[in-house]
Amino acid sequence: MKYLENAVIKSINMLNDNVCDIKLHCPRVAKNACPGQFIEIYPDNGVNILSRPISICEADKIIGTVRVVFQLVGAGTKLFATKKIGDTLRILGPCGNGYSIGENSIESSVVLVGGGIGVPPLLYAAKSIIGEKTIILGYRTSPFLADEFIRYGNVFVCTDDGSEGYHGNVVSFMRENNISGDYILSCGPKIMLRYLSEYAVENSIPCQVSMEERMACGIGACVGCAIPIDVNGEVVNKKVCKDGPVFDCKEVIWQ
Repeated sequence: MKYLENAVIKSINMLNDNVCDIKLHCPRVAKNACPGQFIEIYPDNGVNILSRPISICEADKIIGTVRVVFQLVGAGTKLFATKKIGDTLRILGPCGNGYSIGENSIESSVVLVGGGIGVPPLLYAAKSIIGEKTIILGYRTSPFLADEFIRYGNVFVCTDDGSEGYHGNVVSFMRENNISGDYILSCGPKIMLRYLSEYAVENSIPCQVSMEERMACGIGACVGCAIPIDVNGEVVNKKVCKDGPVFDCKEVIWQ
């Protein structure tokens, strides 16, 4: 169930020049949030009307907070970053369907693969999985949040410019190091997810991908985020905001 809340900002920080970290007090959303889901945040300037979908980085069901970490890419996200502690943001959530972790995660070896702004939602997944975790994080440059993953598994950082960790992308790192596990959870740019899916299929590793698509409404009304999905051999357009954002990699028709 989704809830509309006026969430109070408990903390707000810039992780670098372009990435903002906000913790919101929103008890009903936090209580029902699962790894892989997102919230819709509504601008309050009277100019930007459409809400912005932002992945849930962490949720504390006891304290009642949700943490979001997002890139400043437009007027809406830049507006959110100007807020102060004590300000409120109107949000809707939790939205979408998250990762299927399963009850037997304690017995599993899981590979978490994130790219760029697809890294934050994997932190919540890493905290929620009990079993062995290999965590591979890819960035163009200037890694963020990587140090927070260390307590939850074996972390490997990849950068396109070679400024830190492995010089190259996450899939190249996985191929060179024969990375394997019982299943893969991932979030990142579409091109990364496509090649990661190929790697997963080649190595017979079940893989869930969290798709990043432009969303106008976030509730499945506008059909603006539809992607082609293979359902028993038939192509069906499914909405990322409502049917996803997480899909089985074998279902996605990569174009």
